[in-house]
Amino acid sequence: MKKLDDETKAELLTFLVVGQLFAFARTGEWLRTDHLIESSQMWLSSSGAQCDWMERARLIAACRVLAVKALDLPFPQLEADLVQLFNLNRGWFLDYRKPVVQEIHALSVALLAS
Repeated sequence: MKKLDDETKAELLTFLVVGQLFAFARTGEWLRTDHLIESSQMWLSSSGAQCDWMERARLIAACRVLAVKALDLPFPQLEADLVQLFNLNRGWFLDYRKPVVQEIHALSVALLAS
């Protein structure tokens, strides 16, 4: 199976972190592992990307660490504001025009580079 390039890894990690923060803002709880696996598979499928299970597991572990760090960011708390983090015209793709999405992406890039 084809390995993800660095940018694709950062985009998937960003998606997973936003998903974690979205769930935490709505319920006060983090996503379970099975939800993160399903989210990563959904993202990979909709993005036309592929990676093996080990790489997915690493990114899921990284998203847990990064989500805790990202709690300091000004993340929306209201349902209407949370939904605006996504470009729903294209499906559940992140809207990279939103500053908080850009900040989480930058954190993802930095984490993957370390």
